[in-house]
Amino acid sequence: MKVTVEGSGAGPAAVKRRRSGAPGRRQSGGVSVRRRVQVDAATAPEPAPLQRLLAACRRAFGGPGTVPAHHDVVLIRDILDKMGPEDVHLRAVTKAAAASGGPRTHPVPIITRTTIYKCKNFSVVVFLLPPGATIPLHNHPGMTVFSKLLLGSLRVTSYDWAEADQRPVAVGGDRPLLRLAKLVLDADLSAPCDALVLFPESGGNMHRFAAATACAVLDVLGPPYSGDRDCTYYQDLPYRRHIDDTDEAAGDEEQKPRLGWLLETRKPKELHMYEVPYRGPPILWKRRPAFDSWRRQQQQHKGQ
Repeated sequence: MKVTVEGSGAGPAAVKRRRSGAPGRRQSGGVSVRRRVQVDAATAPEPAPLQRLLAACRRAFGGPGTVPAHHDVVLIRDILDKMGPEDVHLRAVTKAAAASGGPRTHPVPIITRTTIYKCKNFSVVVFLLPPGATIPLHNHPGMTVFSKLLLGSLRVTSYDWAEADQRPVAVGGDRPLLRLAKLVLDADLSAPCDALVLFPESGGNMHRFAAATACAVLDVLGPPYSGDRDCTYYQDLPYRRHIDDTDEAAGDEEQKPRLGWLLETRKPKELHMYEVPYRGPPILWKRRPAFDSWRRQQQQHKGQ
């Protein structure tokens, strides 16, 4: 708290003309003293994590197709790493999912999706996966995606293409496309854990989530899926089934287990996903002293 005291050199006659009970003023020794109280930016409350995340995303995703700069990636991951279920009002999300009009019974688990915020540059979405549910292997064309497991345990499997300029191979009567990929991640995650990030050409752009327990995943997608940007689904096949020992890559014993063939498929019939409206607090973009203070701190940190 900063207090500024300003003295006045006015004489007694001037003092008498002022109201003795004027707010913010007090008389001492014939001199009117005005006290002005200012809130120090350093003591202003920090914005809520969700507001911080949205503000960071607005800066990072300057336009459709923007790949965030390294310092923006670090900032967004740092914010996500510290977020928990309460920061996205998960109780309200799950309550809305339970009250949604989706079918109560279904032979396969149903995944619900809540869009917290969406614009042409990015979207922030929460996925709820019941035990046994799977988001099949799919890609993110030209996208940067952050994924934070908020609740539960799941298995993540992700791939990148083995060669960026490799052409898919047409196989079978319907000529599905087959392409060699390298395994990036195949691990079991349990909340709380660090956020994952994938990029258009790296970081495991094709991934699959398989829920071992009830899970909640917070995703930041930039840019979001749209009518002109949809995902492609794949089936991953073992490498050795489709390559013989005369191939150049087959001689690399260390690399072979990390390779696999991705077969392009249609959207799986067993995938059922329903949109549930966001019921948390409204998203506010109005600038406040807390935001200004936080942004200055981030800029100072960036300059160090």
